Amino acid sequence: MRIPARRMALAAFSALAATALFGAPAGATVFNQGISVHHDAYVSADGTVTLFGSYHCEQASPTGAMQIKATVEHEGGRLSVGAEQPVCDGKERRWVATAPGRWVNVRPGHAVVTAELQEIRLSGLMPKSVATVAEATADVEVRKH
Repeated sequence: MRIPARRMALAAFSALAATALFGAPAGATVFNQGISVHHDAYVSADGTVTLFGSYHCEQASPTGAMQIKATVEHEGGRLSVGAEQPVCDGKERRWVATAPGRWVNVRPGHAVVTAELQEIRLSGLMPKSVATVAEATADVEVRKH
């Protein structure tokens, strides 16, 4: 199965951004971009964590793409998870981010979730920079699902 080069570059960049190699200004909101975090999150019997919220955004620049990154902080641990690729048409839409249970140790209880709507600017196929265009943080209750 062939993976398009642009998708491969975006996946690689997402991994780099999640490890904080590229800084982004907190709390920034540009144009008509917005994101929110739902006050509930879920953990399944196998430990899979599901976070969600809503977003709205305008089309990224012609040399860029958009992504959503969610970070959950729970009992001293911190995990960043990528959500599905956003559709930027100005409409309010739902985002969902899921982390397989084998990678995290989240249990029911209190957690803090931060969601970031990020614009990735590309130079050819390679990422040039990432900017957080909207950010939201919420106290959430992790529930069994």
